[in-house]
Amino acid sequence: MLTYLIIIVALALLFDFINGFHDTANAIATSISTRALSPRVAIFMAASLNFVGAMVSSEVAKTVGGSIANPAKIENGVEVVIAALLAAIIWNLLTWYLSIPSSSSHTLLGALAGAVIAGAGFNGVNWSGFTQIIIILILSPIIAFVLGYLIMVLIKNIVLWSGNTSRSKLNRGFRTLQILSAGLLSYSHGGNDAQKAMGIIVFGLVAAGVQDDLNVPIWVKIAAALAMGLGTSIGGWRIIKTVSGKIVKIEPINGFAADLTSSIVIQISTFIGKPLSTTHVISSAIIGTGSVLRFHEVQWGTVGRMLITWVITIPISMVLAYTLYFAIFRLIM
Repeated sequence: MLTYLIIIVALALLFDFINGFHDTANAIATSISTRALSPRVAIFMAASLNFVGAMVSSEVAKTVGGSIANPAKIENGVEVVIAALLAAIIWNLLTWYLSIPSSSSHTLLGALAGAVIAGAGFNGVNWSGFTQIIIILILSPIIAFVLGYLIMVLIKNIVLWSGNTSRSKLNRGFRTLQILSAGLLSYSHGGNDAQKAMGIIVFGLVAAGVQDDLNVPIWVKIAAALAMGLGTSIGGWRIIKTVSGKIVKIEPINGFAADLTSSIVIQISTFIGKPLSTTHVISSAIIGTGSVLRFHEVQWGTVGRMLITWVITIPISMVLAYTLYFAIFRLIM
């Protein structure tokens, strides 16, 4: 059992590390594309603030650790976590290699559900809790798109009302604001995304009987925060290129609006203890804000491919985790 727990912690931290360079790319893509921040400064800032954000709360971790299945009662809980993490890591690396801004959240939650089905049957899944998470995952990008659109319209009208229409002056001003908005977004990202790895580790600890509640030990918080910070420091250049240039041209004004929109949505979700896809939220905010300035220049083909990936990630992750569970714990061992 100790060996399995060590494997769980190692895989969870590896997933968090990959999440750092896979998803955090979205948090700094706009500020890099508008040259508000140099790549090195942006990555260092994101890594630092990801760590700080990850240490602040643990409500999202409790949701991940207890809403999809009850780790204290589920059969083969430790094996379930291992299969789920392996599936999530494989899908994350594949989508990173293909430069697709897929969601680490969708991957992990879908993989956990698929592994639970394989290890404990359909009745092992708390379908009510799983459905609530899915609803948040679906609604959050829609909210980000609409809110981003409205915030961009508001900012545009304020700029027109002030009479400050000089493009160079606007760019200088909003590049400065982008430094603040990118920092807030990096902090928000760490506060929601790193907690998913914390939650899966706690799931394993409870399933193994090491602890009997969903409270996150301080060593888990520190380890997950460090893993995400280190992953962020590596950078996710493949994803950055897709988010910053292949959806819509980003200027400082809509880059700031997209960062601000994403931060608001992520912070609210973290406050109520619900995991969401920071990737989907940020991408949707970019599309929403970009639509106000240059609707016809939005690369809807890229958006369509992203949407397809968003839709297929959860079912593919479920099937992959289900298959891995049987391959490892039923056929090999």
